[in-house]
Amino acid sequence: MSHFSDALKRAEAERAAAPFESPTPVSASSPTPTPVIEPVPAAAPTVPAVDTAPVAVVADAPRPAISLSERIPRDSVEQYRRCAALLHHTQAARGAKVVLIASALPKEGKTVTAVNLAITFSESYRRQVLLIDADLRRPTLHEFFNLPNVAGLNDGLKAKAEEKLHVSQVTPNLSILTAGRPDPDPMSGLTSPRMKWILGAAAARFDWVIIDSPPVWLLPAANLLAAMVDVAVVVIGAGTTPCERVQHAVEALGRERVIGAVLNRVKSRRMRHDYEEAYVRDQAIAS
Repeated sequence: MSHFSDALKRAEAERAAAPFESPTPVSASSPTPTPVIEPVPAAAPTVPAVDTAPVAVVADAPRPAISLSERIPRDSVEQYRRCAALLHHTQAARGAKVVLIASALPKEGKTVTAVNLAITFSESYRRQVLLIDADLRRPTLHEFFNLPNVAGLNDGLKAKAEEKLHVSQVTPNLSILTAGRPDPDPMSGLTSPRMKWILGAAAARFDWVIIDSPPVWLLPAANLLAAMVDVAVVVIGAGTTPCERVQHAVEALGRERVIGAVLNRVKSRRMRHDYEEAYVRDQAIAS
């Protein structure tokens, strides 16, 4: 009995020292966001670790501004699922949990990619996911879920004392850490020991931590932020991003850390035709 009592005391001490408050579920009166991707059958959910991560969920989250599941082409949905499957296998092989979604330049679609992957893991795989807006100069993640951006990651990085960070739980499996007030010079915070501590604590609590990062071209010390994550995915704007910029982004993040790329805004008519043709052919073979 004394061992059990000692364990409870240690757990209480760890909970008090954690950088995040305990998540508070969104009230039943607040509707949850429509998944960006249709869910597929998944394994049983995992239970997140005890209160050791820097996250606190805001109750009564406002109505999210997402309703994309009916507007995303079927082949695009399939590609997001394939990307999630690649990350899933990487986690099984290497224990990866913290993923940086990056791009060479602004407006290449990294935020949309981060949102889709987060919803795929939380809805299809039934995993506990924390989605972080680390694009502190031009934060937009809160707009996807219609959340306030009064306080967030930036405030936690600049806090003089180790304050708890507040996270909005938009579904039972998906939590959002907004960026907070925009910062014209976020470099010192993003590459600080406190950022590393926050990510480590988040990884201890969630199955996946997905980070929407600043464009690498605007992040001189991208390698310092990348060193804090397990793997990185580079989003490339089809037909718009110069090859040398992509190469620079990969080198800055570290070739050993980049496990793949997402080619965004591809004209998908031919891709959809090939997908449907292959589907019909596979169905004919199966029958």
